[in-house]
Amino acid sequence: MALTDAGDVDLSLRAVLVDVLGLSAERVRAFTEATPLFGALPEFDSMAVAGLLTELEERLGIQIEDDDVDADMLETYGALLTFARAKALR
Repeated sequence: MALTDAGDVDLSLRAVLVDVLGLSAERVRAFTEATPLFGALPEFDSMAVAGLLTELEERLGIQIEDDDVDADMLETYGALLTFARAKALR
């Protein structure tokens, strides 16, 4: 699936959070850019990061390098969304 706009990336990211972390769709729909993720969601631990990034690569058709990943990009939904958009909409 080719992502054509920022809204597509948002929907894909939300779907990945539901599928990989096992969060309810209702909960993820309520996420705002300020919603804390890593360290705030028990489901989003260090083991889940690899699965989340792998699934993002697959669904968004992107390549995430090790040096792309840092604590800041995982801190909030907005930070992760900004990262995903930057990668997917180049």
